[in-house]
Amino acid sequence: MKCIQCQTDNNLKDRTANQGRCKNCGHPFVFEPTTMGQTKITDPFFAKAISDLSVNGTLCFTPKQLYYLINKRLKRKVNNLALQIFALILSFIVPYIGIPLLIFACYRISNSANTSRKIRNRNARFLQVIGGFLLAYGILSLFLSPVGGSGSDWLIFFQFAITIIVGMLSFYLGIRQLRRQSTLSQSFSVTPSQFQTWLERWQEINGTVEQLLPPPNQERLPTSINPDITAYSFDRVVVCDSATIAQLLIANNFHFENNCAVLSITGYPQGIFSTVLDMLRRNPELKVYALHNASPHGVTLIHQLQTNPNWFADSTVTIYDLGLLPRHVLNSRNLFIQSSPESAEQVRQLGVEVRRELLAEELEWLESGNFVELQSFTPQRLLQIVTQGINRSRISTGGRDSVFIDVESESSSSDVYLVASDSFG
Repeated sequence: MKCIQCQTDNNLKDRTANQGRCKNCGHPFVFEPTTMGQTKITDPFFAKAISDLSVNGTLCFTPKQLYYLINKRLKRKVNNLALQIFALILSFIVPYIGIPLLIFACYRISNSANTSRKIRNRNARFLQVIGGFLLAYGILSLFLSPVGGSGSDWLIFFQFAITIIVGMLSFYLGIRQLRRQSTLSQSFSVTPSQFQTWLERWQEINGTVEQLLPPPNQERLPTSINPDITAYSFDRVVVCDSATIAQLLIANNFHFENNCAVLSITGYPQGIFSTVLDMLRRNPELKVYALHNASPHGVTLIHQLQTNPNWFADSTVTIYDLGLLPRHVLNSRNLFIQSSPESAEQVRQLGVEVRRELLAEELEWLESGNFVELQSFTPQRLLQIVTQGINRSRISTGGRDSVFIDVESESSSSDVYLVASDSFG
């Protein structure tokens, strides 16, 4: 394992002999993979996650965003390939045992909450490939087999029938699993308490992570604002369903770069909230953008803004729904879906007006207890999504008309991490 301070490789013997410190510079290691059980991470792994999430220290992020990223990358490391490799080898030796076992292995992985959605999709597509191969092989073998006695013909037909049935089953399972991915939840590889222990230990040894945001201040502290500034107003405001997301946007200067106010439905930032909201109400050309989780609470945000007298009830302002809506999740391939009984219970409390604005499949998805949090996106991706969504609003009429851009997780070099080169020994 490399030292993050001097990049010196330290094997297990070196780390043990130096009481968990680098043999070259003496810097302590935070993690010792050989004693961590099934979940093994290294100092370079954790450091790279922080660097990638902050885009080399240029963006602020929340602890939960780091928690999501760590879990996503740990899931990518666990491919459950052992059973697949064994089944694939067995398929060449005893095909009538190996191929069904391979289909079972792929189906199991495509249905596992412990596997990343990307790997589940890959295995679902592999089921289709297996099915297509078996169907093609079965048809060709029937036509190319020599005609013999009645016993031989019966055996050929039996093999053909079994091959076609197994092939159709595999192809069907592949299609079914691909369609179900947007409704299958994922589990976390690391518990919140375990992650918090890691983070505290990391900052104790390596110093405070400057880009890591503290919990948003919920106290209503008085803040004086220059009267000259209050005479003006913003043309746009992003209203978030949580103070955490509002804090994230403000900390990354989204409001400056887009000439846009940022508030939360809970009243963040507390010191200037009322003043800014009064400034906004004076602008008849104001455009309001709602940003929220794909959750029972999140989908009520538009309704709150439209009907709450403390916001924009009886107002002519245009309100856009940036998402995240369940329809965005249903049309995606790589979002981190969670599920809980509490979320399912909250759906039953949704008002008629909110339900009327949702599609039948969206309600079904929510009623299953599913939800997706905005904090599952990296700061860079979330800023891109909101900025481009605002730009797209020029051709939208507001409300539930989607101005939310492609929500797929970014596929860039910043999302690549080094694991193989960082051995545990």
